[in-house]
Amino acid sequence: MGTDSRTGASCLRGFFAAVAALLTIGSADAATVERSVFGTAADGRTVELITLRNARGMTVRFSTRGGSITEISAPDRKGAVKNLVLGVADFAAWENGFNAITGRYANRISGGGFTLDGVFYKLAGARPDNNVVIHGGPTGFSKRLWKAETFTRGDRAGATLSYVSADGENGFPGEVAAAVTYSLGEDNLLRLEYRATTTKPTIVNLTNHAAFNLGGYDSGPVYNQVLQIFASRWTPLDKDLIPTGEIAPVGGTPFDFRKPTPIGERIYTAHPQILLARGIDHNFVLDKKSPERGAVEVAARLYDPRSGRRMEVRTTEPGVQVYVTNSDGSRVGANGRVQRQGDGICFETEHYPDSPNKPAFPSPVLRPGETFRSVTEFAFSTDAKPRAAKKPRKA
Repeated sequence: MGTDSRTGASCLRGFFAAVAALLTIGSADAATVERSVFGTAADGRTVELITLRNARGMTVRFSTRGGSITEISAPDRKGAVKNLVLGVADFAAWENGFNAITGRYANRISGGGFTLDGVFYKLAGARPDNNVVIHGGPTGFSKRLWKAETFTRGDRAGATLSYVSADGENGFPGEVAAAVTYSLGEDNLLRLEYRATTTKPTIVNLTNHAAFNLGGYDSGPVYNQVLQIFASRWTPLDKDLIPTGEIAPVGGTPFDFRKPTPIGERIYTAHPQILLARGIDHNFVLDKKSPERGAVEVAARLYDPRSGRRMEVRTTEPGVQVYVTNSDGSRVGANGRVQRQGDGICFETEHYPDSPNKPAFPSPVLRPGETFRSVTEFAFSTDAKPRAAKKPRKA
């Protein structure tokens, strides 16, 4: 049976209208990115604030000063939205690099420096009492002003921050071009992608030092939140909080989080390592399942029974430094709240501390012609049960 041409044209118009409607819906639900002025630095340069939003109620904000994450807001099981990262009092405090990118070498280096290819490199900022350098020195990546390039791709939106570290900066060899991409999608997943190249042999270890509290930044200690770490080994510390070089099993220690465990059960112990660090500030050796180098695998899970929020940490890195903020009460946080011990927890996905001085640890060496690549993801969800479909009513 033939089809009238006018009917066919009408059907085609209807088809294309339906496709256009679907595309419009898709674009409306895609994550967005905005940039605004955060403040003016002491040297007169403008510091920007990048804002990412999705249609599921999640917002991420970060500064071009060190990539400091000022906000990660996400809903709880009832849909109530709160900021899940600790903050500081004002713009001047954010300028110090809180919740920021850490490098060139995140975490600790002993002996005031490291030897590479037979040459000892003395680093700036070694503490006078123990000669330990922390997070790349006093003017590390967290204190630098990064350039931002924003983008939207598919349902993800984000920004790439870039910074060129000069040869010899803080004592590190080689000019290092670093870039960190933050992106958010409709999957409520915040992805951080790190890249770096160098002009000379050097060491690179990049991470972010954001402090999380799934109950909300103002909800008090995280001790009732439930933690699981996918690590059967850890690296014990010496008196200066430097790994001894031993890679030890977690079994029989407070560092056994292979099964979900309330954090407080491990903090309130008299284990010498807990007393040494005033809590948990230790590197966990992740159990990697995939032989593929660079595969993103689950490192840790955190759950807040009160709000129902969950966070899964995934990474390509071999280790994660878990730090249950051991604050001494001297830092004033957001809304004038003083930060107390245990108010947050950090997941620093990275190579192990002091790897440049521990040949048995995974190597952090980067050479010309190579590219350092690392990915870390923070996936947010809740324990809310999906609503059952309503049964059709009888006429």
